[in-house]
Amino acid sequence: MSGAAGRSTPNSVRPRIGELANLPVFFKLGGKRVVLVGGGEPALWKAELLAATGARVDVFAETFADGFRELASAPPNGAINLVSRRWTLADLENAALAVGSFTDETEAATFASAARAAGVPVNVIDRPAFCDFQFGAIVNRSPLVVGISTDGGAPVFGQAIRSLIEGLLPDSFGQWAAAALNLRRDVDKIGDTPEEKRAFWRRFADLAIRRSARGPTETELAQLRAGEVDAGQSEPVAIIEVNDDADALSLGAIRLLRAADVIFIDDTAPTSVIDFARREARRYPVVGGEADGLSVTEALARAAASEGRIVWIRHAPRPQSSDDAQALRASGVSVVVFRLGSSA
Repeated sequence: MSGAAGRSTPNSVRPRIGELANLPVFFKLGGKRVVLVGGGEPALWKAELLAATGARVDVFAETFADGFRELASAPPNGAINLVSRRWTLADLENAALAVGSFTDETEAATFASAARAAGVPVNVIDRPAFCDFQFGAIVNRSPLVVGISTDGGAPVFGQAIRSLIEGLLPDSFGQWAAAALNLRRDVDKIGDTPEEKRAFWRRFADLAIRRSARGPTETELAQLRAGEVDAGQSEPVAIIEVNDDADALSLGAIRLLRAADVIFIDDTAPTSVIDFARREARRYPVVGGEADGLSVTEALARAAASEGRIVWIRHAPRPQSSDDAQALRASGVSVVVFRLGSSA
């Protein structure tokens, strides 16, 4: 849609992302060396976690808690080397990460400063002031991994959220994520243009969600490569009705919002709703029942004719809202309406 004089432009509703306390990143540690200082229980879990990534973990301590030697003899991945002495500055050379567990604040500060001087990102367990990065709670469906951070303020709260997410993500999603890695290696078979590639991954994601009770079959993956699986959205326009609480969104509504190419959003809708959308989606504000210089239903109908998957986030209650879907259908546009947890 073009932004003619007097009309709003895409993505002008709100910034694509709000403030972040931390940048969520994922370190590739396979085969890399990590320094861990401390031999107590907190360090034991960090040693296991770091080894699970395939890292080579050198653990420095004068004594080690029960479980360390058993873990070092059979790590979940990577390797764990126990070094029975205090750490030195030289131990930080060529390390990818440094992690320390200290009861003494002065020693914690010394370790953090030494790691930074060596150019090594550092984490001091349970001491956020000395940390360049944090671990957070983890939902493991590897290679699908979800990290949850409370900026070090409420680890138990983060663990409770992890439990909620674990209930939403079936184990099979790990198999789908692994299949995606294999499919990505055949990049020449999933499309020649960015649009074709994006359409392929949409079909893949939709199929994974529909078949979430199990992993993919070879037949399904072959059909995906051949373009024979049509898992796309059958309704070109979705009207998602929201109140002042984004938690009222159903999983079906969230799925459509994440897949949308174009999003119309009432200017009174809660900001948190748009966080579910793709950053690349074009966004148009709906103010007083109008969008892009037209009535919202006219703008939606025009977008539906040429711009892919369309979602309208409609703030309820809205005067004459019952007529919106009817007006769109009268103009030949198929519509699905999600009303606060249900669809119609």
